[in-house]
Amino acid sequence: MVLIGAHTRGDDPVAAAAETGAQAVQVFLADPQGWKKPVPREDADAIVASGLGVYVHAPYLVNVASTNNRIRIPSRTMIAQHSAAAATLGARGLIVHGGHVGAGDDLAVGVENWRKTFERATFPVRVLVENTAGGENACARTLDAIARLWDAIGQYDVGFCLDTCHAWASGLDLETVVEQVTAITGRIDLVHANSSRDEAGSNRDRHASFAHGTIPPELIAHVVREAGCDAVVETPAEGQAEDIAFLKAALAG
Repeated sequence: MVLIGAHTRGDDPVAAAAETGAQAVQVFLADPQGWKKPVPREDADAIVASGLGVYVHAPYLVNVASTNNRIRIPSRTMIAQHSAAAATLGARGLIVHGGHVGAGDDLAVGVENWRKTFERATFPVRVLVENTAGGENACARTLDAIARLWDAIGQYDVGFCLDTCHAWASGLDLETVVEQVTAITGRIDLVHANSSRDEAGSNRDRHASFAHGTIPPELIAHVVREAGCDAVVETPAEGQAEDIAFLKAALAG
């Protein structure tokens, strides 16, 4: 069964899901802009008992592709820590952005750093690499970059998270992106079903609710339908209930 959910506030995701009609929740387990280790959640048993699908998003600072040791090494540690914490919630995946190398760096080094991440460690919750919106040195923005990355890491237990806003911003065709990505990765494990505040090809990562974004809502539903996996909206909180209801109705139709 495909679950439709939302990225929810961290203090009480079960209550937030009830308010929005979400069947799944995505949460941060630590400051998304920091390097702090996750701490055990007092409501872990309640989250597990809720029956909700659970996804965990790694902090935004995580970038295992980086050639900078002060970023890459802590990033690997963060993936291990957040995966372990996600396992206590019965999470279905740990979402990690595809990352990038610095200006003037060789993207092949970033791809190799990704490979070493999986070569050197296994994780109790599957890592889902998420496509990103912009940057010439990004490891998972274009189809060619994703293919290059998957040539290096596809042999490991790694999944893929397709963000519709990011795909739109990077100029990918949402009509065909599921088929194209699946041909490369063999799988899509989660869709981040987001509209965009900006036009296609903008390279800007600014999410919008379905009613106020530039992506036709039917096109977002098409991606979710074609992917055939769980979907989480990361749209503004005030519109999440409507976005979830729209996707549920579109998939039921």
